[in-house]
Amino acid sequence: MTVLPAPTRTGDTPRGFAFAILAYTLWGFLPLYLKALDHLGPVEVVAHRILWSVPVAGAVLIALGRTTDIAVALRSPRTIAMGMVTAALITANWAIYVWSVAEGRAIDAALGYYINPIFSVFLGAALLGERLTRLQTGAVLLAALAVVVLTVEAGALPLASLGLTLSWGLYALAKKQLPIGPNQGFLLEVLILTPFGLGYLLWLGPAGAFGGSLADTLLLMGCGVVTAVPLILYANGAKGLRLSTIAILQYIAPTMIFLVAVLVFGEEVGLGRAIALPMIWVALGLYSVSLLRARR
Repeated sequence: MTVLPAPTRTGDTPRGFAFAILAYTLWGFLPLYLKALDHLGPVEVVAHRILWSVPVAGAVLIALGRTTDIAVALRSPRTIAMGMVTAALITANWAIYVWSVAEGRAIDAALGYYINPIFSVFLGAALLGERLTRLQTGAVLLAALAVVVLTVEAGALPLASLGLTLSWGLYALAKKQLPIGPNQGFLLEVLILTPFGLGYLLWLGPAGAFGGSLADTLLLMGCGVVTAVPLILYANGAKGLRLSTIAILQYIAPTMIFLVAVLVFGEEVGLGRAIALPMIWVALGLYSVSLLRARR
């Protein structure tokens, strides 16, 4: 899963590695948790992800003694407006992801997160004027060609994959503009989304808002932990890693999602995916080589 931006560092720390690898591993196992809720509506699951993330993110800020930061942010119309943009993008990403797993399209989710680093490079060139190296240009073109292969084979655009790529890539870009830390920014986002999530659950009513069993209720309440903890672990781990290191570690999550989809959920790879996946992996290889060259 593509990560949020982090400060550039001169070296990597064991603490940074531990936090980042744990975060990506938890993201890789997330489909197993969401699959247990696939009989519920994606919007309901996302609403619970929002609501139960608030106490988790709030507890982290209290523990860090940074609650004044969020109070300042809530008094800034500009920060709130920017937070609304990132909140909308992360909600779209969560909704597409939950739907993909529930509909037996976890491989499409993995494809989306594989493509995302290449999309981020493209965004940097298109919106920020960053110059692409030859390797990066080749990676972008190869990933685009893989999308064409998927489209031709399926007879339609791979909307789930592209939706995840676009929503997370734009989220990461917009997140850079938030003038507060990542932990504070996450709490701001879920606070902005809380009225919408709460309103939807109130509309469903007590019987519909918490599933049909005690197990459903407990799993829905746990959505806050499985949503907030990996993000918070990453946010703190990224402080001890170089950007190039983070960019390579991020392949852990989509690889695990792919393996879970095939080995646990029994999803079929299919001809189009069998052709497109190696193309994307080669594109990621080119991208990684360009990062390592830049680091040297």
